Amino acid sequence: MVPALHVSSRHDAPGRVKAVLGPTNTGKTHLAIERLCAHSSGMIGFPLRLLAREVYDRVCHIKGEGSVALITGEERIEPKNARYLLCTAEAMPVMDRSMAFVAIDEAQLAADRERGHVFTDRLLHARGREETMILGSSTLEPMVKALVPEAEIVTRPRFSTLTHAGAKKLSRIPPRSAIVAFSSEQVYAIAEMLRRFRGGAAVVMGALSPQTRNAQVALYQSGEVDYLVATDAIGMGLNLDVEHVAFAGLSKFDGQRHRRLTTSEMAQIAGRAGRHQKDGTFGTLTGSGGHDSEFEAEEVYAIEEHRFPPLTKLFWREPEPRFDNLETLIANLETPPFRPELVPAPQAIDLAVLKRLSEEQAVAETVRGAGQVERFWDVCRLPDFRHQGVETHSRFVARLWQDLRTGELGADFVAAQIAQLDRTGGDIDTLQGRIAAIRSWAYIAQRPDWVLARDEMAARARAVEARLSDALHGKLTERFINRRTAVLMKKLGPDSGLLSVRLEDEEVLVEGEHIGSLRGFAFKVDPGARLSDRKLLLAAAEKHLAALLQTRAGTLADAIHAGSAEITMEDGVLTWDGERIAMLEGGRSLLAPQLVPDRTLDAIPGPSRKALVAALEAWLEKALAPLDPLRKLDEASRAEDAGPDLRALLITLVERGGMTAREQSGVDRLDKQRRTMLARLGVRVGALDLFVPAMLRPGPIALWRQLAKVAGKQAPGGLPETGMPPALPATRHGRVPGYRNLGKQLVRLDMAEKLLREAHEARGASGEGSRKETRARDFKLDPARAVSMGLTTASYARLLRLAGFQPVMPRPLAEDAHGPPAPIRWRWRPPRRDTRPERSTPVPENSAFAALAGMVR
Repeated sequence: MVPALHVSSRHDAPGRVKAVLGPTNTGKTHLAIERLCAHSSGMIGFPLRLLAREVYDRVCHIKGEGSVALITGEERIEPKNARYLLCTAEAMPVMDRSMAFVAIDEAQLAADRERGHVFTDRLLHARGREETMILGSSTLEPMVKALVPEAEIVTRPRFSTLTHAGAKKLSRIPPRSAIVAFSSEQVYAIAEMLRRFRGGAAVVMGALSPQTRNAQVALYQSGEVDYLVATDAIGMGLNLDVEHVAFAGLSKFDGQRHRRLTTSEMAQIAGRAGRHQKDGTFGTLTGSGGHDSEFEAEEVYAIEEHRFPPLTKLFWREPEPRFDNLETLIANLETPPFRPELVPAPQAIDLAVLKRLSEEQAVAETVRGAGQVERFWDVCRLPDFRHQGVETHSRFVARLWQDLRTGELGADFVAAQIAQLDRTGGDIDTLQGRIAAIRSWAYIAQRPDWVLARDEMAARARAVEARLSDALHGKLTERFINRRTAVLMKKLGPDSGLLSVRLEDEEVLVEGEHIGSLRGFAFKVDPGARLSDRKLLLAAAEKHLAALLQTRAGTLADAIHAGSAEITMEDGVLTWDGERIAMLEGGRSLLAPQLVPDRTLDAIPGPSRKALVAALEAWLEKALAPLDPLRKLDEASRAEDAGPDLRALLITLVERGGMTAREQSGVDRLDKQRRTMLARLGVRVGALDLFVPAMLRPGPIALWRQLAKVAGKQAPGGLPETGMPPALPATRHGRVPGYRNLGKQLVRLDMAEKLLREAHEARGASGEGSRKETRARDFKLDPARAVSMGLTTASYARLLRLAGFQPVMPRPLAEDAHGPPAPIRWRWRPPRRDTRPERSTPVPENSAFAALAGMVR
């Protein structure tokens, strides 16, 4: 066994060693990259695969991909002529002495319980031929002086100031903040709340694959979201534009116990706030439920002033154990260090798996000889990416060893294992589990002597991990980011005037995100929005829809003037684009209603609203033009020369839609002058009714019914959908405007007058003589026109009786006579014109009417 102190035994004449120490945001890593690129070759070891990949991309940009290699447990990109190596600490080829420059980042992790012994070994033995650089916290300085006395120590100050900002509610956390929690459940809960209140957050956890973490970080860095929720994984080298770090708690489970964070750990996380010359703040999150969620005064002072207890011990484990047998290997790995500055490393999972499997006889018997022991140890060192614990992980290692102890894994077997994980369905936890499993197979495929067709299998594993990472990123984004709310929250501030708002068809888009629809002048929030988002969307509409509404109002006003506006009016409500824009209220008369704009028009800027209302009033005036005949009657009723009787008749006609029964109308009391005025106004005085022929159309009647309803007057029932045919079946809903009731049928007023006029013409043509003789003389009527109108015999007979015509029954045939019955004849007697209503006497269905029916047939 080689003592750990004898550095010279592993390296010949190492170059100068420099320890660059200081808090976060001091530019240590940037300095190391500059020094790496200044040498002919070099290598840097990082604590995370994520950081190694980030720096690999930067160095490739400087030196070219052909000169740079990436070496991690799960990924190896090694061009043939690579001169610059970016590695994870565990993957660093420490025995390689050909590198001119070597650096180890975050060297204070030598005090970490799980991985500390790896960093201690790199601190002691990783050396560059020309230059070596140790990067870490200032707390490492005593250990560097004791273990690497030849090192030149350089302390770098923080570029920006870090200030304690106290405790804040989640709703008060400022934008560009990171909230740090210490369990996945708490991370999810906080991210969900931020989604509801602030549009969402990116999520960063140690369990995520590097690709997923990069994608989530990109969401934050690009400004798509203003919040990041993370575990303490954020504290290790992630360079983010964070202005404030809020701790959801100050304690965590470290694998053995639940404990409070050390001030160094607090500072490592809080130090993510403020980058380069920009100051940052840190604080806690109120309402998280922890009893230790407040910083002590001593802790605040230590973090702000970067004063932490120095490290006095580093963890160590024999880096080059002997492989005589399993017992010797375990004993070597548990050998205590030879210096007081070093302490035995706690039992890591690889050693725990080794000891667990060595106790199983079936496994231990297969490990014979130094070569097999070394190979078995390599298998036990497979990282527990799934974090399932010693027992479960040891079962996986045991199965793997059964295949590896006799040779390499077959390409078909490895391909099948990888294919089983190539499924992108499932929830977040399921995808995380698959990514952890594929990382295990990516690690296995990278080993030089474990897998046949190593390069092909490694490429397949990386491709599956990439697909799973994309799927996980999509799930995280879908669950924890509401892009619409994020955009609105970001833009509803002083720069809201710069917001891109546009209308596509009826969809309102803000910065390309759908927030609702605009029907008419009413903004309707997306029905799929959560209740908590509705106020935010309405606020966005109020701020940014004025311009759209103004344009929309101008377009509608122009369409009205051009006569192409598709506005409808029903029951006194004006509708456009399916939404109410105005309604009618009673005015100075039934024919002069008042137009009241809908409240949705209040959001239109003043001048545009005024112009639109004027256009709507013009539209209403044109829409009511079919009622002009009634308006003439209305105006004439206010004329001085109308007289009381004519005035009362005209008012009645207006209120009844231009038609009224002659009975009780008072028309017979009018003198010749008033009758002439009535005729000039277009009113026809019939035998049974007075009516305005221009009003006997569906359109004018429908308009009059709407205005009557608006004025609070009861209008007769509506017209049938077929329009206004000459005859209709009687309805149970009362009278129908424009029709005379004949019992079981209705006849249109003008058609009734036509039938009665023909009856009088037939009476006059029956013979010449005195008027008295003409009245007494009976005559025949041809019912053909009535039949063509659709009237039944009974309805036609009733119409005639109402107008004063009486049937004259023919004499019956003698008993011994044969032939058709004699036709029915009629005689006219003028009806009495009094104030009593006519008694509605049903027409008997006797033989005379039967004869009439027969004649019709």
